[in-house]
Amino acid sequence: MSTQYSVIGTRPIRHDGADKVTGRALYGADVQMAGLLHGFILRSPHAHARILSIDTSKAAAFPGVKAVITTHDFPAVDGNKMVDLGEGDTPLSYARGNVLAGDKVLYRGHAVAAVAAVNAHVAEEAAGLIEVVYEVLPCVLHAVDAMRSGAPLLHEDLRTTELGEATTTISNIAQHIRQSKGDIEAGFALADVIVEREFHTSTVHQGYIEPHNATALWNNDGRISIWCSTQGSFVVRDCTAAILDIPVSQIKVTPMEIGGGFGGKIPVYLEPVAALLSKKTGRPVKIVMPRQAVFEATGPTPGSYMKVKVGAKKDGSIVAAQAYLAFEAGAYPGAMVVPASMTVFAAYDIANALVDGYDVVVNKPSTAAYRAPGAPNAAFAMESVVDELALKLGIDPLDLRLRNAAKEGTRRVDGPRFPRIGCVEVLEAMKNSPHYQSPLGGPNRGRGVAIGFWFNIGLPSSCTLNVCADGNVNLIEGSTDIGGSRASIAMQAAEVLGLAAEEIHPTVVDTDSIGYTGVTGGSRTTFATGWAAYEAAQDVVRQMKERAAKLWDVKPEAVEASGGVYKSNGNSIGFKELAGRIAETGGPVVGRAAVNPRGAGGSFAGSIVDVEIDPETGKTTILRFTCVQDVGRAIHPAYVEGQMQGGSVQGIGWALNEEYFMSPDGRMMNSSFLDYRMPTALDVPMIETIIVEVPNPGHPFGVRGVGEANIVPPQAAIANAMSHATGTRFTRLPMSPPAVMEAIWCQGSSSQPS
Repeated sequence: MSTQYSVIGTRPIRHDGADKVTGRALYGADVQMAGLLHGFILRSPHAHARILSIDTSKAAAFPGVKAVITTHDFPAVDGNKMVDLGEGDTPLSYARGNVLAGDKVLYRGHAVAAVAAVNAHVAEEAAGLIEVVYEVLPCVLHAVDAMRSGAPLLHEDLRTTELGEATTTISNIAQHIRQSKGDIEAGFALADVIVEREFHTSTVHQGYIEPHNATALWNNDGRISIWCSTQGSFVVRDCTAAILDIPVSQIKVTPMEIGGGFGGKIPVYLEPVAALLSKKTGRPVKIVMPRQAVFEATGPTPGSYMKVKVGAKKDGSIVAAQAYLAFEAGAYPGAMVVPASMTVFAAYDIANALVDGYDVVVNKPSTAAYRAPGAPNAAFAMESVVDELALKLGIDPLDLRLRNAAKEGTRRVDGPRFPRIGCVEVLEAMKNSPHYQSPLGGPNRGRGVAIGFWFNIGLPSSCTLNVCADGNVNLIEGSTDIGGSRASIAMQAAEVLGLAAEEIHPTVVDTDSIGYTGVTGGSRTTFATGWAAYEAAQDVVRQMKERAAKLWDVKPEAVEASGGVYKSNGNSIGFKELAGRIAETGGPVVGRAAVNPRGAGGSFAGSIVDVEIDPETGKTTILRFTCVQDVGRAIHPAYVEGQMQGGSVQGIGWALNEEYFMSPDGRMMNSSFLDYRMPTALDVPMIETIIVEVPNPGHPFGVRGVGEANIVPPQAAIANAMSHATGTRFTRLPMSPPAVMEAIWCQGSSSQPS
C-alpha cells in the first residue's frame, strides 16, 4: 500500500514563478553597483601553442582601461594541491591553468589575459591590443589519435596512471581504469551469439541560454564578494580561494538565478580573473562571456571512441559483456570515463563483465559534466549492441532486456550491489505503454527502445527553517535552483510540518548565510537538500512540542504531532496558533540541519521512439517519443515530467544534429546558436512521460534524483529506430542528414554486384 501524503505528489505553483515570468528575477549579468567596471578576456587563436611572450603595454595605455592581468598576476601556489570542482578533485595547477594559460595554450579559446575598462566595448577593443607571440604546435583532436605513440603531447609532465598505479610513462593518457566481475573468457565461451561493434560520438555542448558571468569586488578589508551564475556557490568559493591562495572565509559567493547549466556551470572560469582585476582597480568588475567563448572555452561533453562486445545464449541470457571506452578529457585530465564505466552495463545482471576505460587529453576545451556525464555515450554503444542481439536471437527487444534486467542484489561491474531499484518496473511500463502497444505503420519508419541508468549522488547539504509568528516558515538553503528545487525542497518541509507548500518561503542564499552545501548536480538536490529540509523540519517539530508542553504544563515527550496539530491529554493546538505564541513560550523557533546522506539509490529511465526517415534528404523526423523513469517518489510530478521531457529533448539533439564541427587545426567552425544545431519546438513532438515510483529505501520520502537518467537512453533508442527504418546500423553520433545519406548510399552500393 502506498504512503499517503498531503503535500508530496501535488502540483503547487513554483515559488519563484512570478519573478521568472515577469523578468524581476536577477541573473548574473543583471548585477549593477557603483563604480562597476567591465572585463574582457583575450583568448588563444590556436589549439596548441607555446606562449613565448605577452606584451600588455598598449592595452594598459588605451583610454578607459583600468587594469590588465595575465597568469603571472596569480600568486605562486602548490600545483600538486588538489581542489574540489564539485563532482571530483583535480590538481590546482590544472584548475588555475584553465582560468588563465601558463606557458602553453591547449585549445582554441584558452584564456590568455584579461582587461578591465569603463565599459565592455573598451575592454574588448583593448584586449585586441595585447600582443602575444606564439610558437604554434601540432594539435590532436580525437582520443584514438592522442593515444598513439608519437602523438603531440599536451603536457610534458603528465604520467599515465595504470590501473591505479602511477607510472613513469609520459603520454596523453591520464589514466587507464578497469572494472571487472566473473571470468570474461569463460563467459564468451558459453555464448551462442556474439555481437561486437565500434562506436564514435562527437563533442557536444549543454547549450544553456545564459552565458557564463561573474562580478567580483575585492574590498579594502581584504574580503572578496562574488556574484555569479553557478551550480555550486561553495565550489566557486573554495576553488577561487585556492587559486588566489587566500582563506575560504575571505570570500562570499552569492549565487544569482541561473539560466540553465546541466552540469556545465559547475566549473570556475571567470571568478578568479574578475577578483584579480577588482584588486588591481579597487572597483567591482563584471565579466560576461560572449557566446563564441561559451562554446570554445567552457566544458562540453567528451567525444568518445567505444567498442562493446556482448554474448548471449539462444534463450536470451546474456553471459558476457566487454567494453573499451576511450574518452576525450579536453585540455586537462577528467574525462567522464569513470561514470561511463560504472553505468555501461548497470541495467543488466551479467555474471561476466570487463570494462577498460581511458581518460585522454586532447586539444579541446576541458570537459565538464552534462546531465549523467559519460552515461549517454556508454548507453549508445551498449543499447545498440543489445538491440542487434535481440534481432539475431529473434526476441522482442524489451523481453530480452527484461530477461537480463538488474534487480535488488545485482552486483554492478564496478562493485556495489543494487538496493531496491526499479529497472524491471521501468521495462514493464515501457512494454505495457500505449506507445509500445500501438502499430507503427508506413514506409521508412522504425521504432527503437533503450534503457539507461544514473547512480545519483548525495553530498553535504544544509537548511534552516525560521518559524514566523503567523505560522508561515522561511526556508534558507544553498542549492541553486535550476529545475524547481525551491519547490521540491519546500514541499518536503511542508509535509513534515503539516503546512501547505505555499506557507513555506524558500530562499537560496550566499555562502556566508548557510552551512556548506554541495553543487546542484548529480541528481542530488531534491534528494540531499530535501533531506536537510526534512531534518530541519523535524527539529522545528521537536521545538514546537516543547512549546506546547509549556502551555499545558506537561513533558515534551507527552506531546504528539501529526499533520500540523499538537495534542496531549485532551489538549490540542494547530501549528499556526502555536507559532503565534512562541514569544510567550521561549522566543524564536529555528530549525537547523546539516546532512551528508548516503543511499542516493540511482534511477533507471527508458525511451521509446518512432522515427521516419526521408530517403532523399536523410532528414529524420521524430514521430513519437515516450520517456519512462523510476523517480522513487515524485515530489512535484509536473517538475518531474519537465525534467524527463527536457532530458529527452537534449538527447534528441545529441542524437541527430549536435556536434563540435572542428577544422584540422582545432578551430570550432560552428560556435554560435545559428550554426550549432540544437532542436527547437519544430523538431520534436510532445514528449509523453510515464512516471514509475519505486521508493528509494535510502530516503525518508523515497526520493530518487530525477534530473539525469532521462538523457541516457534517447540516443541509443533513436539509433535503434533509425536502424530498423533503414536496415543499416548507425554507430556514430550525430546521425545528421549527411550521415544518414552516406549510410543509405553505402548500403545501396554494398548490395550491388561488384
